Amino acid sequence: MDSSEENDADLQSQIEEIEALSSIYGDEWCVIDEASRVFCIRISDDTHQPKWTVCLQIILPPDYPSSAPPIYQINAAWLRGRDRMTLSNSLEELYVENTGESILYLWVEKIREFLMEKSQSAEGPETGKTMTTEEEGHDYDEDDLPDYSVLKLANQSAQLFSDASDDEELPPIKHGETITDRRSTFQPHLAPVVTPKQVQRVLNNLYENKKIASATHNIYAYRIYFEDKNSFLQDCEDDGETAAGGRLLHLLQILDVRNVLVVVSRWYGGILLGPDRFKHINNCARNILIQEGYTDTSETSKAGGKNKRSKGKKAK
Repeated sequence: MDSSEENDADLQSQIEEIEALSSIYGDEWCVIDEASRVFCIRISDDTHQPKWTVCLQIILPPDYPSSAPPIYQINAAWLRGRDRMTLSNSLEELYVENTGESILYLWVEKIREFLMEKSQSAEGPETGKTMTTEEEGHDYDEDDLPDYSVLKLANQSAQLFSDASDDEELPPIKHGETITDRRSTFQPHLAPVVTPKQVQRVLNNLYENKKIASATHNIYAYRIYFEDKNSFLQDCEDDGETAAGGRLLHLLQILDVRNVLVVVSRWYGGILLGPDRFKHINNCARNILIQEGYTDTSETSKAGGKNKRSKGKKAK
């Protein structure tokens, strides 16, 4: 069998395997980028009352399964150290034992078995931890970053967010075009917001989408203008992507946009991008701001450009 025939056979095997997995796992299975063969599946120890959950992100190379393994990333804030190494070793051993065969179903069930064993022998996972995919502290200068500590308003924001109710109007949410670089995929989301409660409603709604929830990072920043006080409420979140939230907020400030929340989801592809990741995050954000009329192409090239008031929402 020549290489082209082998590639055709691999592609057919992949198609059949993906169809089978989609049928078996239903809503747990998610297509991230079909053209690039990027998929993910959410795996829990219990389907009804899950205690331990991970997201397995998979990239299928052209020569899988005949001669190459899937490229994978296990996303779970609690999975680190010895647990992560043990699970990764188990998956790699399975692949060696089944070289040349479709492996994803065996991987998913091995992970589920690992979670069930952990559920029986340990307490629930620690919360509040995030996973960083890029090397920290080596690709940017702290002196180049604005100090956003004065903007955090942590106590005030936490209180306002905790009061968010289902009565609060959910603003319309727009989704922008993806940017893919070295297997990492970035996608922006935007919503007009005039209260912190709306920010939380939008975030909650986005996280209900299994594709967005499976992202390695969901970086966001928002600015809300209070006309009666002539002041802004603004904040940002890195979600484990060090300094990305601050840079995103800085972009919103430079463009002088207001009453808007921008979220950029990143699905990490296993290759470190270094400073390029910040470029892609900001380009995603800029593109969707242009798309929704908050700024225009000429204004993005200069600091202090004004947003289009026709699309900017006035504070109520």
